[in-house]
Amino acid sequence: MKLLFNVSFIVIGVVIASFGEIKFHLIGFLFQCGGVMFEAVRLVMVQRLLSSDYKMDPLVSLYYFAPVCAVMNFTMSLIFEVPKVHLADFMNVGLWTLLANAMVAFMLNVSVVFLIGKTSSLVLTLCGVLKDIFLVIASIIIWGTTVTALQLFGYTIALSGLIYYKLGAEKLKQYLNTCSLAWSEYGAKRPVMRKLILFGLGLLAFVILLGGLGATTDARLAWSQQETSGA
Repeated sequence: MKLLFNVSFIVIGVVIASFGEIKFHLIGFLFQCGGVMFEAVRLVMVQRLLSSDYKMDPLVSLYYFAPVCAVMNFTMSLIFEVPKVHLADFMNVGLWTLLANAMVAFMLNVSVVFLIGKTSSLVLTLCGVLKDIFLVIASIIIWGTTVTALQLFGYTIALSGLIYYKLGAEKLKQYLNTCSLAWSEYGAKRPVMRKLILFGLGLLAFVILLGGLGATTDARLAWSQQETSGA
């Protein structure tokens, strides 16, 4: 029950962040939910293959289910991708880029199987949530991607749930007490610097929040104008 509560807390944060998306589309969201459910079934089946009952080697398990995935992807590509792709597209991308992409995908599949074998499919899924949070942060820093306040709130809940899942209540209290004691000692030694740090953090949070809300408002207005002109 405790594990279910921790995971549900993380899921709630991800759901809130999803509804904070500016261009939210219900059909796409439902397709995404279906993909997540199928992926969960696949990960559980892989974990069963790597469990103590079967004791299958990670590379051997990849040898069995990778061809099935390849056939499925090839079939779907014939329906959805091949009619839209031309030889010039392959030439623009480059053969070496495609080969490098295939090698990275293969290494990713191997690392995923090894991670499931060492931990569990649940840990892999939670790592995916942390990866998404880092991707959002990187996109904000590099490309200036717009993030709504609701998305920020949802990702904060998800990240808090991940920290609680990893550390637990006792260790979390211990770390908080240690940090509080160290911060108090630092404030006693350098009170002026402590006030400057607090002021700087507060100002930074205010600027980020104000900029995010302003960018969100502009993006929503632009999107509504685009929808109106399209209609």
